[in-house]
Amino acid sequence: MILIVGLGNPGKKFQRTRHNLGFRVLDQFAKREKFSKFQLFKNLKSLISGGKINEKEVILVKPQTFMNSSGKTVKKIVKTYTLVPKNLIIIHDDIDLSLGKIRISIGRGAAGHKGVQSIIDELKTKGFVRFRIGIKPRSYKLEAKNLAKFVLQKFNKKEEKILKEIIKKTCQAIEVALKDYNPPTTLPPEGRAPGIEKAMQKFNK
Repeated sequence: MILIVGLGNPGKKFQRTRHNLGFRVLDQFAKREKFSKFQLFKNLKSLISGGKINEKEVILVKPQTFMNSSGKTVKKIVKTYTLVPKNLIIIHDDIDLSLGKIRISIGRGAAGHKGVQSIIDELKTKGFVRFRIGIKPRSYKLEAKNLAKFVLQKFNKKEEKILKEIIKKTCQAIEVALKDYNPPTTLPPEGRAPGIEKAMQKFNK
């Protein structure tokens, strides 16, 4: 079983904000793969969808805790489904990457992303896969003091056009990763993960 978690904040107020990109990717991925509709599981504080890809059971999760508490929900789901972190994929926005860029990685630190840091803190490991999607604007420079406000803003019309393509590309990257998914027994460079490595080679450009 593979668990894919998209990060974001619950509620209509945050639906199309930059910080909710993880949610939007999972919505599109579930639609592409004809997974079940997302349903609220109150005991897990999550919206959950499921399906199969190449006979692999895949669970999609949108935590309904707020971003900075994502780890509590992920930890509970990992325990409920008796999963190990190496079978966990996190999809999230990344302010350090330009809008339109994707970076797939294994075992990296949070680099200031509080949702990811929450997951690392709760699971006591960073040994999981991450799909980082760039949201840094191309047209102007951001100041550190404005980052918290910026990630809760909505994309403008021009950015939405770019976003449509990047969400599609991220879904394709997930498909490539899952087709030959074989999680590493150890963290890179020793560990080998064929599906993830194929996705890295194709999309980390």
